[in-house]
Amino acid sequence: MNTSIASLKTAWAPAKVNLYLHVGKPLEDGRHPLDSLVQFTDSKAADRISARSARDLSLSLEGPGAKALKGEKNNLVLHAAHLLRKAAGRTDLGAVLHLHKELPIAAGVGGGSADAAATLVVLNKYWDIGFSESALESIAAQLGADVPACLTGQPSLMRGTGETLSPVDLIDLPIVLINPGIKLSTEAVFKRFDKLEFGGSFELVDPPAPQSADPVSFAKALSQYSNDLEGPAMSLCGAIGDVLGALEAHGAHLSRMSGSGATCFGIFSTQDEASAAAYSLSKKHRKWWVRSTCLLGSGRS
Repeated sequence: MNTSIASLKTAWAPAKVNLYLHVGKPLEDGRHPLDSLVQFTDSKAADRISARSARDLSLSLEGPGAKALKGEKNNLVLHAAHLLRKAAGRTDLGAVLHLHKELPIAAGVGGGSADAAATLVVLNKYWDIGFSESALESIAAQLGADVPACLTGQPSLMRGTGETLSPVDLIDLPIVLINPGIKLSTEAVFKRFDKLEFGGSFELVDPPAPQSADPVSFAKALSQYSNDLEGPAMSLCGAIGDVLGALEAHGAHLSRMSGSGATCFGIFSTQDEASAAAYSLSKKHRKWWVRSTCLLGSGRS
């Protein structure tokens, strides 16, 4: 996470993109075994969290996605802040938290989880708590399966039910992210997945070989994998197919849905090609959320 110091503390909360997502049949507790390769965007596709001094905890919102969050009772930003100060034994700590919400809501890119992770990073420094990375990870795990991965911000393999993380060596990837402006419930997508009785062939696989050292080669290697939720999600939101087709028509070497959707990504040869495609797509589809960004390789957060 990037932080800066002035009269406030700030951290980016980048989008989490599932390069592939394999899902098994539900376990006894209803959760699903996962095998996923995730990577995080740069600040061109990210929310931003800031903190200022205050006696108590409060949250202000702005940005394209702010309206959808207003009045939300279980906001993960405030939940993260309360858990952190409880863990520190300092219920007297306060801050005005400000969330610039750029990422779409219920979109399959871990926006809420990224916001929670960024909040932990910001307040750990702003309140001078000094918790270690492992201590923050323990708190992050209480907030949701994606939050620990968002806390690291590094390319990772996510396994188990999302709680088991392993670092992976990946290159920078120029991509275009598109959301068709439609919220898609994760719960609804998994219910459709279960109804279709998918997941019977689930098994852990090795990620693409590290020698896939350029975006085109990596996209070709990645085409051997899948997002098992894409079909179920598309049956609930046909616009996903339109987005995938549009990305391919504009030169993406691979187009795929991220997470439980409806956001999709396309991998391009260069950042200039991604930017040109994003510009064209945003002009043609003005109701779509379109961003040219870069998935950051290992060691670059």
